[in-house]
Parts: sequence; structure tokens; C-alpha cells
Amino acid sequence: MDKATVDTYTASAGQYADEWLEQPAPDDMYERLRRFFKLGGTTADIGCGAGRDTAWLYANGYPAVGYDASEGLLERARLAFPHSPFKTASLPELREIEDGTFDNVLCETVIMHLPAAQIAAACRRLTAILKPGGMLYLSWRVTEGADARDKTGRLYSAFDASLVLDNLPGTRIVFSEDAVNQSSGKRVYRVVAQRI
Repeated sequence: MDKATVDTYTASAGQYADEWLEQPAPDDMYERLRRFFKLGGTTADIGCGAGRDTAWLYANGYPAVGYDASEGLLERARLAFPHSPFKTASLPELREIEDGTFDNVLCETVIMHLPAAQIAAACRRLTAILKPGGMLYLSWRVTEGADARDKTGRLYSAFDASLVLDNLPGTRIVFSEDAVNQSSGKRVYRVVAQRI
């Protein structure tokens, strides 16, 4: 992950946690997770942030573990959702997770915080931690033009969707769309891929 982005999330974890928890629930994403994820299947929420989606997964029949690179956000997630497990892991390597571990992997608006040169490796790693037949829901905020940093220093990499779609080996794409995120109001690209 981009160090400046992780440092920003850690330093202002309370602020970001409050913002995310106050946003409307991402019902459009939850609908797709219900449609594509294996109910009862082991589930990873990669880049879980303040834990809202990990807790939703856990409460809706998807035994989930939340992973994040920011210790500050993980601390907030553990406080807000003490019945859900949260652990440290960082893209693109996800060294803490063995290959073929999960039936379902959620990575919601995270990879755009990676330098563009790391995105292909992150996508390949996200598919590697899936079991055969497992489902990956991957989305990112679309940045027009060149890479940008917001006023807090968070990186938003600009890249074409083909960088992701071409780096999901051993999968078949079952869903993709370029849309506006119902929760944040930002433009996002979403992909659901099944490991063959």
C-alpha cells in the first residue's frame, strides 16, 4: 500500500471511521454480495477500514475476517464490532494469508490507493487467496486523468479497467460495471470474478 495513504488513515482513524459509519449503507453492493457470494463460505474483507462491511458479512451468514494495513482503523473496527475478527494485512502481498483460503473475497474501493505499478500484483494475489470456485468482488474509485492525492495525502491512482481485468488469472468475469457508488456518491468500477 502507499505509505502516505496508510499513515493518513492511521493518524485520522476516528474521523474516517465516523464518516464511513455515517454514510448510507451500500445496499447496492450488499445486493451483489448476496447474489454472488457463497452463503456460509469463509470470507475475507480486504481493506476493511472501520469494519462496517466485515460486520455486515458476518451478520448475514458469511463468516468474515477483516484485514487492513492501518492499525488505527483496525483498532476502531475492533471497538465498533467486537464480535468480528480483524487482522493486519497489506496489499499487494497479503503475506499473512495463505493461498486458497477463502470462498469469498471482498475488496471494496481499496486498490486505487496502490501505486499503479502494484495493482496487477494485487489483483493476482486477491485471486490466489480464493478457493477453487470462490468469488472475488473487487471495486475501485475511478480517477480521471493522472494520479492524484487528496488534501490529506491519500493516493488515488488513475488506471484503465483493463489493468485489473487482465490480471485476474484463472477466473471468469461474472459481473462488471462502471457506476456511481450508492454509499459515497463517487464513480466506481466493480468486478465480480469466479476462480475456476
